[in-house]
Amino acid sequence: MAMQNSNRKRKAVTRDSPEADEVGLSDGGDGLDPGFLDGVLSQSEDERSDGSKSDFSEEDNDESDSWEDAEDDRISDKLLLDVEDRQDDSSKINGSSSSMHDIPEPSEDESQPNHVVVEDANGNPRYVYGHIEPVYDSDDSDAPETTNTIGNIPLSFYDSYPHIGYDINGKKITRPAKGEALDALLDSIDIPKGWTGLTDPNTGKPLELSTEELEVLKRIQMNEVPEEGYDPYPATVEYFTGKTETMPLSAAPEPKRRFVPSKHEAKRVMKIVRAIREGRIMPYKPPSEENEEDLDVKRYDIWANEAPRPDHPMNVPAPKLPPPGYDESYHPPPEYLPDQAEKKAWEEADEEDRQKDYLPADHSSLRKVPGYDRFIKEKFERCLDLYLAPRIRRSKLNIDPESLLPKLPSPEELRPFPTTCATIFRGHEGRVRSLAVDPSGIWLASGGDDGSIRIWELFTGRRLWQVKVSSDEAINAVRWRPGADAVILSVAAGEDLYFIIPPIASPELETHSRSILDAGFGYATSNASSDSTKKTATAQWARPAAHLSDSGVLLKAHLRSTIKVISWHRRGDYLSTVSPSGQTSAVAIHTLSKHLTQQPFRRLKGLPQSAQFHPSKPIFFVATQRTIRSYDLSKQELLKIIQPGARWISSFDVHPLGDNLIVGSYDKRLLWHDLDLSVRPYKTLRYHPKAIRQVRFHAGGLPLFADASDDGSLQVFHGKVVGDMMENATIVPVKVLRGHKVVKDLGVLDLDWHPREPWMVSAGADGTCRLWM
Repeated sequence: MAMQNSNRKRKAVTRDSPEADEVGLSDGGDGLDPGFLDGVLSQSEDERSDGSKSDFSEEDNDESDSWEDAEDDRISDKLLLDVEDRQDDSSKINGSSSSMHDIPEPSEDESQPNHVVVEDANGNPRYVYGHIEPVYDSDDSDAPETTNTIGNIPLSFYDSYPHIGYDINGKKITRPAKGEALDALLDSIDIPKGWTGLTDPNTGKPLELSTEELEVLKRIQMNEVPEEGYDPYPATVEYFTGKTETMPLSAAPEPKRRFVPSKHEAKRVMKIVRAIREGRIMPYKPPSEENEEDLDVKRYDIWANEAPRPDHPMNVPAPKLPPPGYDESYHPPPEYLPDQAEKKAWEEADEEDRQKDYLPADHSSLRKVPGYDRFIKEKFERCLDLYLAPRIRRSKLNIDPESLLPKLPSPEELRPFPTTCATIFRGHEGRVRSLAVDPSGIWLASGGDDGSIRIWELFTGRRLWQVKVSSDEAINAVRWRPGADAVILSVAAGEDLYFIIPPIASPELETHSRSILDAGFGYATSNASSDSTKKTATAQWARPAAHLSDSGVLLKAHLRSTIKVISWHRRGDYLSTVSPSGQTSAVAIHTLSKHLTQQPFRRLKGLPQSAQFHPSKPIFFVATQRTIRSYDLSKQELLKIIQPGARWISSFDVHPLGDNLIVGSYDKRLLWHDLDLSVRPYKTLRYHPKAIRQVRFHAGGLPLFADASDDGSLQVFHGKVVGDMMENATIVPVKVLRGHKVVKDLGVLDLDWHPREPWMVSAGADGTCRLWM
């Protein structure tokens, strides 16, 4: 009690004078260790001992409220009581330890024992161990050390006080600087690394984050995965083969019924719905199970506790599984063992097709029988069955893709067709844009970028005649007039259409050819008065310049736009020209005997690309970028619109029989159309990596056609067409001809067939023409 009274007096002194507090504490008890009070003094005492560092003036101390004094009294009482308890305990320990042996401290040497053997009250040995120093051994090494000991009390309770709590020693934790002082400090120093601008709710100090935490917050702000190294876009697993087939199995276009809802199905669905509403169709109810347990019927398991009984007619034993056969024995008879052929057939067969899941094997003794080799596999398959839970097993169709392709004849059986380059025609400067073989098959005419027309001898490659038509424009098209009664060559150079009679024929043939060209001048003179009231003529027919007339260029027709394509009628009196940039005058039909030009279309849908006459009927075909329209010239009406499905049509040609046509496109496709079958292509062929420039049928009766591409190659096909409506055309690729060089992404620009032989000529961007035989 005396100790308590002295402590209370010291508390009163502590409240009045810090010096008296220090003296009283030092003079208290002899057994009290001064180290117990290290850091226990209140904040006010520390501040008063260090007067130069105090942040509060005397006015501030006078204005402190009574609640703060009461709080200081309570903390001082508690601390002094703790000191008394510790002093009593220390005195007890010192008194009891005088009768015991000295307990050694734990030694770092592992060879010495860490205990002392003493005798207890009964004389028995007792092991006394030294004091163990407590060590913080938590796995949570990243947890921050808590300095504020107010617990879960919100910091808002301390808003009216200059401190925010107490540390482990009972000292007040001052409130951090705020306001203008903090702003001035931040302006004077650099922002530290990890600064967030937030305040830690436990300490009231600025919250600092590590580099890893800032990186995680940055990823979350960018809508990324916080975990580093995670790949949100893994590599694609190819479940199917990457082999690209050259030709599709079926090039038939998708029918419209696959995209339009079926009216028939809609009617059937509405019929079923109406029946359900009327009650004529009831919803499905699962049948009741016949084996449901009836509580009134008692059932007994007669084999539940079966015991062996003697054979008796009244005894019904439990059914047993059939005993194993001889082939399941570890040492079966030799006749049950399979031979090599049976073993190979069993191994090659599918697991579902095998009659048995095992093969009989022979072992000399039971201890030599190995373990079941399929144990793990069967357990794994059973787990897969439970995981996937299949309801039905679908049988896989083992179909060879090669069996789906049609059986085509060998190319050797389809001869003759051109295979090699026999002659090369050189002499043009620049590209050779067009060429044509005359109806007799003796001469070859070619024209190119140099503006000159050259006549060649087809078999020898010798140049017979040459004339330069234009020095500014390139020769875009060269075509011979059909028929053997005259030798007339039509040439398109820019906006001019020239008719030339080269000096290569006999005098009689040349005279007849001149009379055909001059017949139009007499017709134009007789009808000049009647045509004076009409509009301005679409084309102007006149004689060319004198130097051209002396060279054989006898007639010229001037149009309003550049001519790209020339096509003759089979009778030789009509020809058509196509000028893609001519708009309303893009397609024109010319009459040679009257020197007359007509424009059959006032408005044409699309940009025209080419035009041709039917071989035997009064039908005129006009190809735009995406469609081909056929018109009846006698009735002056549209017959049908052919839709190849190409993005940009480059050229087309009509079969000599008139029922089929082929189309070439700039998107590398060759399309075969059967006009009696559909307006969609019958076959789509893709054999070129670049655009197709020209396609052509053999007009001499041979089942051949070819195409020319910018990749520098020509593809020759066998196309057999029969008159039977029940049999489709047979199309077989037979030969690829290569020889032209690719110049500025341009390869073969034009091709033509010999009128009778299986020979072909081609014009290339490399400035040469080639004869293929």
